[in-house]
Amino acid sequence: MGINAALVGATGNIGREILSILDERLFATDNMYILASRASMGREVSFGDRTLVCEDLEQFDFASVDLVFMAAGGDVAKKWAPRIAAKGALVIDNSSAFRMDRDVPLIVPEVNADSIMGARAKNIIANPNCSTIQMLVALKPIHDAATIKRIVVSTYQSVSGAGKAAMDELWDQTKGIYVTDSPTSEVFPKQIAFNVIPQVDVFMGDGGTREEHKMINETHKMLDENIKVSATCVRVPVFVGHGEAVNVELERPLSAAAAKALLRESPGLMVIDKHEDGGYITPVESAGEFAVYVSRIREDNSVNHGLSLWVVADNLRKGGALNAVQIAELALNRGLLSV
Repeated sequence: MGINAALVGATGNIGREILSILDERLFATDNMYILASRASMGREVSFGDRTLVCEDLEQFDFASVDLVFMAAGGDVAKKWAPRIAAKGALVIDNSSAFRMDRDVPLIVPEVNADSIMGARAKNIIANPNCSTIQMLVALKPIHDAATIKRIVVSTYQSVSGAGKAAMDELWDQTKGIYVTDSPTSEVFPKQIAFNVIPQVDVFMGDGGTREEHKMINETHKMLDENIKVSATCVRVPVFVGHGEAVNVELERPLSAAAAKALLRESPGLMVIDKHEDGGYITPVESAGEFAVYVSRIREDNSVNHGLSLWVVADNLRKGGALNAVQIAELALNRGLLSV
């Protein structure tokens, strides 16, 4: 026996990864329904050894399912998540639409699993921003041990975080440059091939970008509202995998050796940290993997009780689809879903 589940947005990067991970982790489903707009009706999507056909989102009876994954963007989520939740299904939404709603838990299972017990208030659970997820998986054990006062993070974010069209733009620009074509930019504000762009999402009134605001606000909601956070988010010419240079200031001393030992024993983390050429993880090596990787753990003597870390993860997996599936598994384990 399993649960009846549906996925809205199966043809996007995150949607495809959700199906792949549900199959890999043998998630207990009796029926899986693939839903999309009428324009995508009839499209086929692979799910393990099965082929699923997209059904009409507008006509689907959500009273027939227990769980719905939403991977179709904020506008779709705002319209459909409350309607689906009203039918009794638990919605796990990958967009930013409900992350700051006080009645909607924002969950990373390794960070704040107990918050899921508030999910039935609106029957919606929000999946955090990809960059916030990997950072907090790495920082939660350190915060528990020595209390983080301040975080300064610079991200190196792959283009897959902006969708398939962004990946295509990097590919097309790279090919074009080799044959002396002038690169054209449609997804990104500037050329991404052989370049870095210090803008992820739109600018806000204070000069920060929406992505930077997400990292600050989501850290406060999930980890500790008293932590001061400074974030600079940068898009880099990498297809999959985000890197982050993270610096933390702590209330109490924690040596690099102690931090390394602590992180080695913490859930969801892999420590690869040899002080030699290549003794660290890069985004390319994280692609397709479940873990958040931590490297270059060292003490920062520019502040009292400072640490610096290099944090890497597959943004489509742990930064999106895997975390959503882990939330569903947590809901099962905590009795919010029944098999």
